[in-house]
Amino acid sequence: MRNTGRKTIKTGRTSAPMAVKAPSITTTKSGAKKAPPTYDAIAERSYELYLARGQHDGHDVEDWLAAEAELSAS
Repeated sequence: MRNTGRKTIKTGRTSAPMAVKAPSITTTKSGAKKAPPTYDAIAERSYELYLARGQHDGHDVEDWLAAEAELSAS
């Protein structure tokens, strides 16, 4: 970088932005393709887990990860 007094100018090459990966599609034993669970499905299941626990706060991340694992496995 070079300072010209008013602003800093980048010199040399700049890197291209990293590509965003699409969600991976897994295959089942029978060879059928299975898409990962959607955000809404995970949110709904994590809310069900929250209600089942008696609506105690502070376990939102645990509920989300458990819901995601359950839905990914099925």
